Amino acid sequence: MKNTELATLGAGCFWGVEDLLRKVEGVLSATCGYCGGKTESPSYKDICTGQTGHAEVVQIEFDSTQISFETVLDYFFRLHDPTTLNRQGPDSGTQYRSVIYCHSEEQEKKAIVSKEKWQASGKFKNPIVTEIAPAQKFYPAEEYHQRYFERNGGISCHYLRD
Repeated sequence: MKNTELATLGAGCFWGVEDLLRKVEGVLSATCGYCGGKTESPSYKDICTGQTGHAEVVQIEFDSTQISFETVLDYFFRLHDPTTLNRQGPDSGTQYRSVIYCHSEEQEKKAIVSKEKWQASGKFKNPIVTEIAPAQKFYPAEEYHQRYFERNGGISCHYLRD
């Protein structure tokens, strides 16, 4: 029997994040979108102005009998640089911030523990700047952003670190 949960994660450009997380065992779906801003129903063009307050995120639905939220967070910290404020690879702006949007108090507690664990791990030379915040309204991105690399090819700047 499936026990599903949501995780909403911002780790820079959502194309690579979505592509990597979609392939993780236990992840049932991954959707590119926008979260954390003040504009209702923002478009990609709106997000790119940096004025909406939204982050590019991927919202995944996962089967918690197959993968834990803690393991999802381990993937999250491995697939981007959580020490760069509002920047991932060639992309810069608040829409590319590192952020975990929590869907419950339990997720928030686990996110704080995970961030502290990764900071203490020595894997990163600089302090982790990942924001941890309550989940807000999620807006799916336009259809052409969904499964972008699968449909169009290309190379992601995201990869899984050891």
